[in-house]
Amino acid sequence: MHRWLIILAAGLLGAPISAHALSPDSACRKVEHLGSSYTACTFDPAQDNIRLFSTDSAGKPYGSFKTLRDSLKRDRLALRFAINGGMYEPDQSPVGLYIELGSTQKALDTGTGWGNFRLLPNGVFYIQPGSVGVMETKAFAASGIEPLYATQSGPMLVIDGALHPSFLIDSTSLKIRNGVGVAADGKAVFVVSDSPVRFHDLATLFRDVLTCRNALFLDGSISSLYVPEWQREDSAFPLGPIIGVTSVDPD
Repeated sequence: MHRWLIILAAGLLGAPISAHALSPDSACRKVEHLGSSYTACTFDPAQDNIRLFSTDSAGKPYGSFKTLRDSLKRDRLALRFAINGGMYEPDQSPVGLYIELGSTQKALDTGTGWGNFRLLPNGVFYIQPGSVGVMETKAFAASGIEPLYATQSGPMLVIDGALHPSFLIDSTSLKIRNGVGVAADGKAVFVVSDSPVRFHDLATLFRDVLTCRNALFLDGSISSLYVPEWQREDSAFPLGPIIGVTSVDPD
């Protein structure tokens, strides 16, 4: 992983599964899994405007939820939700494939090497009009899919219902982690752990609790979330690509 932040991975084992939403109409809820708490936010690509953001009109990285929110507001758009959207270089540009508004800003990376991004197989989260997907990198390359938006990260957490083969149930690597999966109903599910967790536990949360046959790790210790209805706006780290959900600003 080529960045000034070195981010690896991890988790906890434990207790029974439960889930609750903090308000009946909230897209986000708290989920308990194996003794750890997670924030899970679900959006329907057929109804919600899910997209990726990297740089502003001047080519400068947004770097934070606040900067992105303020920029969108000038265009009479409201930022309803946001999460860091993949690993990035020291200049905050994406490490792997990045597509925005159908334009490929960085090519698909199929190389090998060190770090979470290259803990193969890695994968791609992509957005098309009315649908989203998560796919292993080589399968994506062979698919011919030309998405409107896409971001590459790694490792894959769940691949066609199977856990990544490198994950250990008793791993001692514990980190705050976040990822994205596609549920059985086609909705995008974004998750951030509320405490340090193993890769294995995050992956089983996506597969066994959130019904995602495919899920992708986005990043580790910098995992950041913007949920305005909860007054949550993480700002501890500069960000690279951002996944956001927008709507027309009522103001």
